[in-house]
Amino acid sequence: MTDQELWQKVLNEAEIKLSKANFITWFKSTYVSSQKDGVVTVAVPNGFTKTWFESKYNKLIFSSLRNLNNRIKEVCYIIENKKPSFNMPDASVEVEEIEETQLKLEGLQIDKETNLNPKYSFDNFVVGNSNDLANATALAVTKKPGVLYNPLFVYGGVGLGKTHLLQSIGNKLKDKKSVIYLTSENFTNEFLDAMQNKSPAAFKNKYRNKDVLIIDDIQFIAGKERTQEEFFYTFNALHEQNKQIVISSDRPPKAIPTLDERLRSRFEGGMLVDIGYPDYETRVTILKTKIKNKDISLSKEVIDYIANNIQKNIRELEGALNLIIASCYLYKNEPTLEQTKKILSHIIDKPKKPISYKKIFSVVSNFYEIAESDLVGKNRKQSIVFPRQITMYLMREEMKVSYPYIGEKVGGRDHTTVMHACEKIENTLKIRGDFEEELNLIKQQIYSV
Repeated sequence: MTDQELWQKVLNEAEIKLSKANFITWFKSTYVSSQKDGVVTVAVPNGFTKTWFESKYNKLIFSSLRNLNNRIKEVCYIIENKKPSFNMPDASVEVEEIEETQLKLEGLQIDKETNLNPKYSFDNFVVGNSNDLANATALAVTKKPGVLYNPLFVYGGVGLGKTHLLQSIGNKLKDKKSVIYLTSENFTNEFLDAMQNKSPAAFKNKYRNKDVLIIDDIQFIAGKERTQEEFFYTFNALHEQNKQIVISSDRPPKAIPTLDERLRSRFEGGMLVDIGYPDYETRVTILKTKIKNKDISLSKEVIDYIANNIQKNIRELEGALNLIIASCYLYKNEPTLEQTKKILSHIIDKPKKPISYKKIFSVVSNFYEIAESDLVGKNRKQSIVFPRQITMYLMREEMKVSYPYIGEKVGGRDHTTVMHACEKIENTLKIRGDFEEELNLIKQQIYSV
């Protein structure tokens, strides 16, 4: 079946299941871009439609494709703007107007020189108890780059605003300093390309001649020995010239396994600040700020409902709001609380996934970069014992199983050993302020993967 034939059959089914307005608004200008190794790539016209498909229509599309070909195992979405080779019916809604609105919601163009997105600024970064120190420190860096807090190391969970804060620093400085922002993954890929193309000098010059280097998600550099070595020399070259370095991670340096000790020491020699989960007041403020920028209105009860039900991820909070905003534009009215509950039911009413001890083993071993066999083995190194104790604690807290059951699964240990492990982790939570965040990151991965 050709790409066109496959997608036409999906469209036929979607047209039956959706309202005419919804079908035309979201499926216009979409098509299958490729089929390879069981993965179907669907092209969509803009980022807003991509987000909507991933959150709202993915189940429908995947089900349709599987019914047509049971070898299809995944659907992914990319942004392309080629004209599809089939015709869509006329709509009773103003599709062009909605598309224009979608494009406005996508944000501004990324600066090719700096890799910065100008939509991120301190002005639209909502400050609360969870991030006030990180925000104040970041602002201080922009006033005296390379002098105060160098390096600045910002850490916290997924979707809490680290990227926003890092890019705000870059956007504040880019008019008076040469700035570059990138992820550690991009740094790694560029370094490997430079090695393969025998152009290491150009790579070194690109980063060592900048006034401000901003690296996102540095944890992904761990374990990559050659990349870590190159980053170490880049770091030193900039630091010795009092050039500003800003780094983010999902955890503090000491919690990143297989991170080069020289880098760990450099990171800990600067300013470490964390971003925690936003409290209720901050979540409400974030929603109100976004609503004001989109020039729409939502009732207090709708805002309260979103803020009360999405608590630990700002990105998810904004995603939920975007779904509500799309509904406002589509139906040209302000959604009621009942309509809001229905629109967000696939996010908020999603039951918590049941977990198994195997899942906990897998996440903990990946997080601390040790073998799963070490969790049940006899190794007494602290780098092994502590993750093993965390595994037992999480089995007790998240699965609510007995101490003997845990002992049996973790290498046939006595129940008193398990009790001691749980007490050790509880005491660590009281003593180490940053450990709760570390544990929350592990839990987040257990329930999200």
